[in-house]
Amino acid sequence: MKLVYHLASTAVPGGSVRVLYNKIRWFIEKGGYEIVVVTTDQKGAPPFFPFPSQVKCIDLGINYWDDYSRYPLSRLLITRKKMRLHRERLSTILSQEKPDITIAHYPTEAWIAGKIKDGSKKVMEFHTSKYHRLASGFRGTHKLVALFRTWQDKRRTKLFDRFIVLTQEDADQWGPMQHLRIIPNSVPKTDQKADVINSNIVIAAGRLVPLKGFDLLLNAWAMLPDELRSHWQLRIFGDGQLESSLKEQIVRLGIQSSAEIHSSSKDIFREYAKCAFLVLTSAYEGFGMVLIEAMAVGLPVISFDCKCGPRDIIDNGNNGLIVHHGDCHALSKAMSNLMKDNGLRLRMSLKAKITSESFSEDVIMEKWVRLFDELLGQ
Repeated sequence: MKLVYHLASTAVPGGSVRVLYNKIRWFIEKGGYEIVVVTTDQKGAPPFFPFPSQVKCIDLGINYWDDYSRYPLSRLLITRKKMRLHRERLSTILSQEKPDITIAHYPTEAWIAGKIKDGSKKVMEFHTSKYHRLASGFRGTHKLVALFRTWQDKRRTKLFDRFIVLTQEDADQWGPMQHLRIIPNSVPKTDQKADVINSNIVIAAGRLVPLKGFDLLLNAWAMLPDELRSHWQLRIFGDGQLESSLKEQIVRLGIQSSAEIHSSSKDIFREYAKCAFLVLTSAYEGFGMVLIEAMAVGLPVISFDCKCGPRDIIDNGNNGLIVHHGDCHALSKAMSNLMKDNGLRLRMSLKAKITSESFSEDVIMEKWVRLFDELLGQ
């Protein structure tokens, strides 16, 4: 079976790229699959997670990201021109490669791939939630635009044979759609195991961008009693536009002796295993990959109740804790409770490990195999 995966870039350390790497590795190890990865904005950079040597990588050289800082009208005109070029180049690649199935990531890569009639079955992967634009708190005209574009999203999914979302919560928001399927992200096997009793490290991981809410995490950390912060450490792993401002915030809050920003790690499980629990403070998620990754090494988790993912993964009070989004006082209290109670961390650790097993690679990847066989009538 020949598969083409289409996305913007594999050079960034985001969760969707890590998920793609894990999928491709699994397919190659199982055998019987030929994989081609087609990007638009790779610009000669190597994949952040190195693919197996059998994988063919092609970049179309569209480079949408070069235009993000332009004025809106200028960006719109240039993007429209690039989208025509994108369609031409992708059409050529698909006609040459002749895949059985083309799997495209939302948004732009999917919209272009869905319009090309090359004979391959088309699948869209949606790595966010339906109302991700509305989670930004737009009002007035901006909110109307966000609602219109959300309506466009649903209409455009009809270009695909299958539309894949990551959680039941998100599926419920889309409503009845015959071609919609729920396939969560999987977590790979790991030999790492956290010692949640003896560790005094709290971890968070993700892109250093506003939606991840690391500024709120630092505020909550600063609210902890001094005697707790003197014995505990917060480590945030990630790269992005807010690195400098977050480091400045750490100094401004006077917590530089207990809070640190680290670059993204290619072996995040090794970092998880050093910790006592994980915290997620996003405004929204498509799934919350870090939650099941942390659980796989036995970490309890604390998360804001954002859409979508935490409610599908966390059994509040058993394998982790959920607090109201943006409530830094509640978040600080939840962290304090886990820090003070070794028994609670241990009980949640055991439950977290069990939860992660339902997201194992073999369980989730078999869903993909069945989906592909269904599409090809096998």
